Amino acid sequence: MQFQGKKGLILGVANDHSIAWAIAKRIMQQGGVCGFTHLPDRPDDDRQRNRRRVAQLTDPEENAAFLLPMDATKDEDIRTVFDETKERFGKIDFMLHSIAFADRDDLARDTINSSRDGFKLAMDASVYTLIACARAARPLMTEGGAIATMTYYGGEKCVPGYNVMGVCKAALDATVRYLCYELGPDGIRVNALSAGPVRTLAGRAAGVDGMLQMYEQIAPMGRNITHEEVGRTGAFLLSDDSDGISGDILHLDGGFHAMGTPGRLLYRVKEMQDQLGSQQ
Repeated sequence: MQFQGKKGLILGVANDHSIAWAIAKRIMQQGGVCGFTHLPDRPDDDRQRNRRRVAQLTDPEENAAFLLPMDATKDEDIRTVFDETKERFGKIDFMLHSIAFADRDDLARDTINSSRDGFKLAMDASVYTLIACARAARPLMTEGGAIATMTYYGGEKCVPGYNVMGVCKAALDATVRYLCYELGPDGIRVNALSAGPVRTLAGRAAGVDGMLQMYEQIAPMGRNITHEEVGRTGAFLLSDDSDGISGDILHLDGGFHAMGTPGRLLYRVKEMQDQLGSQQ
């Protein structure tokens, strides 16, 4: 029960497949109390689908304290959420930032063809929101704390198809390092979890199905990661068990990031070539 007596915020749950939800579940199982945010619904959406999808997850959970709408690109929304958090919790011990967005058209384009407005939106939603939320969390982490965000290997190396989001993740990785330095004297740690592909709402938009097949062939472990593994590792970064770790990018990808060649996939390609040769 490593989160017993601890409270914090989970920013970015979209549905039951969200990485943020996998991490939140693990934290609550370990005794932590969580406040949640969801993407605000459109005024004309009488069904409030965004809220309903998350509420279906949080309502049955005893350790889910509240659920509030928040558009993290709006300072007034952030202010409202953190004011309510202070009212409910007093202080917080952890914050998970799992927020990223790019216009679908810009995400589908080659990076060189990104629109100016689309680039600004992607950087604001995917990078600056971490700065804004960390700034709001700082005065509530009166006894230190842990902040974690979600990144991806496409910010370190070129991953064709990841396009403008790869540029955003590179900026996010740099932001983690600078926030780690600036918040260190307050006893606040800042880290990023770089997970391999999993089936999430954002993952489907980035073409995760093809990536899953590739990772399974190239990763040294010969398999993909699971939501449960992401939950455990993300919770670890927000727990006291990682209290000496800050400014780090922790890779959870079966070792894919360690490879300099396609590895065992080369053998598969050779096998296919041999099979085609024997059929001719």
